[in-house]
Amino acid sequence: MNHALLKKLPKTDLHLHLDGSVRLSTLIELSRESGLKLPSYTESGLRETVFKDDYENLNDYLKGFGYTTAIMQTRENLERIAFEVAEDNQNEGVRYIEVRFAPQLHANDEMDIIECIRAVNHGLDRAETKFNSRPEVVDGHEPPFHYGIIACAMRFFTPAFSSWYRRFFDMHRYTKPGRVFALASLELEAAVSKARWDENLPVVGIDLAGSEKGWPAINHLIAFRRAQKHFLKKTVHAGEAYGPESIYQAITELYADRIGHGLTLLDPGSVRSKDIIDPEGYVNSLAEFIADHRITIEVCLTSNQQTNPAYRNLANHPFGKMMERKLSVSICTDNRTISNTTVTKELHKAVNAFNLTRNDLKNILVYGFKRSFFPGKYNEKRAYVRRCMEYFERIEREFSLDNRQQ
Repeated sequence: MNHALLKKLPKTDLHLHLDGSVRLSTLIELSRESGLKLPSYTESGLRETVFKDDYENLNDYLKGFGYTTAIMQTRENLERIAFEVAEDNQNEGVRYIEVRFAPQLHANDEMDIIECIRAVNHGLDRAETKFNSRPEVVDGHEPPFHYGIIACAMRFFTPAFSSWYRRFFDMHRYTKPGRVFALASLELEAAVSKARWDENLPVVGIDLAGSEKGWPAINHLIAFRRAQKHFLKKTVHAGEAYGPESIYQAITELYADRIGHGLTLLDPGSVRSKDIIDPEGYVNSLAEFIADHRITIEVCLTSNQQTNPAYRNLANHPFGKMMERKLSVSICTDNRTISNTTVTKELHKAVNAFNLTRNDLKNILVYGFKRSFFPGKYNEKRAYVRRCMEYFERIEREFSLDNRQQ
């Protein structure tokens, strides 16, 4: 399928980490200003040493976050980076994004959790206002750009993660680590609920991120139950590096509306629990439950290829089986900078590797809009989805006409 067409079509990115999507030019500039050491101060040098096309393993992939989060410790830098992430998405036809980040990685003596959210919102709002003032948007020829913010709780952390986490550990030095992690998630949920409902900030949901192995989602049960009571949407990283039981726990215990990655969903061989005597029946039932409830899988092809050697050959990726089962899936970037990708690249890869039809592509794009945690009212969301898909059909017709005339 034509790359130019994919770039022009209205798209979403529902799984977009802010700290994994910092412009390299900005990283270099802000690191120089802050006196932070980088392996290289050129974009090509950073691509060779840190932000590579291919990584040896997950730890190699994660190194880049140490550099990006280091410059994300002030209001000004958070706002700038959020603005630029929105702008980069706008420049490739992405009309709705949900930017996720862990405010507790950035909170410090000068900036608490809600202030971190405010700073990110200021940047995104500035980008939205600028884009939506374009004549083609104002006159209704093109759909506007919108966004939501997702706050990430961490399955586990250490005092070295941030000054906020260090202070939190100090205040709970006699508490078992697992309980400390759960309390941190409770604090985040309380801040998110206040930001959402008292300040009307578009922080639309919470996420649970971090290593699954050894750190089960159920440890954060109370925080997610409170999120449910506070009408926050929920997405959980699950089935990325652990079996389908992790996905089951996310949707049955944490009320997940969406699943990040979900790689092991359809793999009986990934079942870890000895209590499951029929792994194939288990994954089939789990997949049917997810299909029936339209729980959307946030698929990140390039990221998965880079962190798991099994998917270097994309034909092995479970996305194809997800499509066969007619699951609700949305193509996402995960980390634009760390993975050196865009939504357009991810769609192009999906279309070519899995022979997607025009209807397949349209379904994927419409799921992105429909299954978003859109911050407005339901009727506003429906109208926005309809407007975006009408634009999809118009772009398709224009490209078809241009091709016939050539």
